Amino acid sequence: MNAVTLALSGASGMAYGLRLLECLLAADIDVNLLVSHAAHLVTKQELGVALPARASDLEYQLSESLDTRDGQLRVYGREDWNAPVASGSNPADAMVICPCSMGTLAAIAHGTSDNLIERAADVMLKEQKKLILVPREAPFSTLHLENMLKLSRMNAVILPANPGFYHRPQSVEDIIDFIVARILDQLGVEHALMERWGETR
Repeated sequence: MNAVTLALSGASGMAYGLRLLECLLAADIDVNLLVSHAAHLVTKQELGVALPARASDLEYQLSESLDTRDGQLRVYGREDWNAPVASGSNPADAMVICPCSMGTLAAIAHGTSDNLIERAADVMLKEQKKLILVPREAPFSTLHLENMLKLSRMNAVILPANPGFYHRPQSVEDIIDFIVARILDQLGVEHALMERWGETR
């Protein structure tokens, strides 16, 4: 795994996405980051963090705080149609939408491609690359479930943010890492975020 597109949409659970970003960069993966307008609002509400509105400013801030190598992190705006992720001629190896709102999921299921997140996901599907959606909603409506089934039949991975507890989490961070670990497993990225089932405790 060399390059991953990570999209943060406006569902609750922004801590999952930001922790995943941190882990991907630490694993020396190149990351294309896409952040919806709603994700900015949710990040502020849930984490008390105001992300810069401009993609270039956000890229600079995150690159500095996460100590990335040159060019490792690229941030693109909502309608940056010149971004590599908008074309099947230059797709990433995989894409993760974490967290994934039901609106984003529905748009992808129906191929609307109205913004760069939706278009990048559409590229993953048409190029038969790995697309992982991390929905965070409860309960799911019949429509939500139908859209997830539709995408699953297109070989998208539906990985809800439903943490397990067999690893005996001691903190909120442990619960977040459980989900991030499952995403990294799907991407084939090595990690040591948690002990696996059957390992000696």
